[in-house]
Amino acid sequence: MLMGQVIGNIVSTRKHEGIVGSKILEIRVIENGKDTDKYLVAVDNGIGAGIGERVLVTVGSGARLALGDRSTPVDAVVVGIID
Repeated sequence: MLMGQVIGNIVSTRKHEGIVGSKILEIRVIENGKDTDKYLVAVDNGIGAGIGERVLVTVGSGARLALGDRSTPVDAVVVGIID
């Protein structure tokens, strides 16, 4: 799992059917409490994260499991908002 900060929304007019209705977010990775120059794109499937919020992101096969559908082609999913 990774920690990051949402820095933007990504708009897509066409999406895979498994992520229709989900937001796509640009996230800056945080390591050891500091911002890095690493970025990733993650699906927010109902968590409701917004720009500026710190989030937990799961990557790899865990991301597909977080969506509840192993056939959805995603590699990163927001699974929580850090208070």
